Order: sequence, then C-alpha cells, then structure tokens
Amino acid sequence: MNRQAPTLEDVAREAGVSRATVSRVVNGVRNVDPSIQDLVRSAIERTGYTPNRAARALVTRRTGAVALIVSGAGDAFAGRVFADPFFGRVVNGVVGYLRARTMQPVLLFAESEAARRQVVDYVGQGSADGALVVSVQPDDPLPDMLLSARVPTVLFARPARTAPVSCVDLDHYAGGRLAAERLLARGCRRVAVIGAPPDLRAGRERLAGFRDALARAGRDGPPVAEGVFTLDSGATAMGALLRDHPAVDGVFAANDLMAQGACQVLRELGRRIPQDVAVVGFDDSSVAVTCRPPLTTVRQPVEEMAAAMAGLLDEQVRGARSEPRTLLFAPQLVVRESA
Repeated sequence: MNRQAPTLEDVAREAGVSRATVSRVVNGVRNVDPSIQDLVRSAIERTGYTPNRAARALVTRRTGAVALIVSGAGDAFAGRVFADPFFGRVVNGVVGYLRARTMQPVLLFAESEAARRQVVDYVGQGSADGALVVSVQPDDPLPDMLLSARVPTVLFARPARTAPVSCVDLDHYAGGRLAAERLLARGCRRVAVIGAPPDLRAGRERLAGFRDALARAGRDGPPVAEGVFTLDSGATAMGALLRDHPAVDGVFAANDLMAQGACQVLRELGRRIPQDVAVVGFDDSSVAVTCRPPLTTVRQPVEEMAAAMAGLLDEQVRGARSEPRTLLFAPQLVVRESA
C-alpha cells in the first residue's frame, strides 16, 4: 500500500505544538518564537513533510522562490561563471540559507540589455519573491531596474552609486593591507601587484590597502600589472612584471586564480616559491588549496556573505525590515606554503 504523504497534523504531533503554529512557521509568519521555529523545522525534516506550494502562495502571496541573478557582459559569460570558484561559493551560501527555510533559488543570467529586461519582467511579475544580484559591472543598470520595478533586492558588493538597496561586502582595504604585511614580514623588498580592473571598487580598495601598508613601512609604491580575475590574465601579468622588474621577490595577486597563473609562470622560469618569489592571493577559494604550492591568501568569507545576503532579502520579503542595510565582513589572512 502507498504511504500517505505527511500532513500538517503529523508535523504538529511530532513537534508537540498546534497545527496553527506549524502553519505559521511553514508560511513564514512573524512573531513565532525562534525555539518553536527550530522545533517545527526539525519535525518537518523527521516526518518528510513537503508544503503544498500552490496553497501556500494563496495564503502568503509568496512563491517561495528567490532569483539569484548573475549580471555581466559577453556571450560566454555563463561559461565563465561556472568556471570561477567564486560564484560556486556564492551559490553554496545562498542555497544553504534557503534550503533550511524551504525556499528555492532560481538561477538567472543578465548578460545583455535584452536579458536584463527579461529578468526584471520575470521577477517583477511575481515568479520570484525577490532578487539576489551578483554583478561584475561597476555601472550595472540592473539593480536600479529592479528597484524601479519594486522588486525586493539585495546586492553582493556595494553599488558604485549610492542607492537605497541592501548589500553585503568585504573590507577590501583591510585585505590588501594584510597581504602587504605578510610579504613584508617574510622580508620581501621588491614587491609587485597583479591588480584587478581599476573600475572595480574591490580592486581599487585592495590595491589602496596594499600601497598604504607599504608606505607606512617606508617602501615605495609597487609596480602594478592589471589582470581580469582569470588564470591566463594572472600568467600574462606575471610575465610582464618579470620582464620589466626582474628582481621582484614578492607578488600580491587580487584573486586566487591570478595568483595561480603567476605561480605557473614562476615555476616555468625556474623561480622557487616562496624562496625566490613569495606569492599572496585573495579569496581563499578552492584554487588556493590545489595551487602548487598551496597559496597563502586573504580569505573572503563568501559563503557566509552569501547566506547573509539571502537573510537580508528574507527580512525584506517577510516585512521584518524595510530600511536598507550594508553588512561589511572582515578578511582574514590564511598562511600556506606560497608566502
């Protein structure tokens, strides 16, 4: 015989609470004690109860879906996203938060003007309760488009222009300072930087923190070769730095992929890491562990930041908070073998 699907009553008996309490937790109604919410969610997991989303939507006017939008430019953008460990960490953090609350992510790409309009129409017409936006463009118009459509929106990284929108971000300046201090502590005297595109706030702030730390130590400003956050661009930048500054003994790369590219070039040219050239990356992604040698890097707690981003959106959707918030996270130096 087929086993009947678990009901709200089954969850209520398992949790030892009323059916009405279970309904309030399932539908995200406020003013339920957090300990009761945990009790009900545990009972849901044990019983295997699955809410009827159609019925829930009629009651709450919510879909239970959240749009995770990756916004950028170029026909090959989606392929680049899936190849970059940073974006995978964002997805992990968002999914971890949503899954615990029986919410579902919908992954969308906005790589062109037409795609942006489609995304805004999709979310604005009620196919998702709100939008989490990860953008690689400093002047991305998508956040303003979503706000104009009255879509609850939260950004990963502060916008280039002041806007009434919540976001999460890292103290990138402090991260650049940590990288410089590590290279100085190792005794490096001729350091260089593989930087990010200067139109990106994160890249500018990482470089500023690095430069200021050198200045406080009485060192001149470092030579900088620009990359675009890819392994190949890191390799190209490292080659250019060695050609123009062959005595370089320390390198800070603005992300781990570029640091990995730098390490490849250094090995090919017979430079020992870290004995001849110390290398510090940024992000503490999976690349940092698989790189040869494993990278000393500045950790960006991407999973935690992504989960916090989802939490800010959840607050907006539930009406628990209306004013914009910015959550700034602290970086941490992770020491491995490269520096």
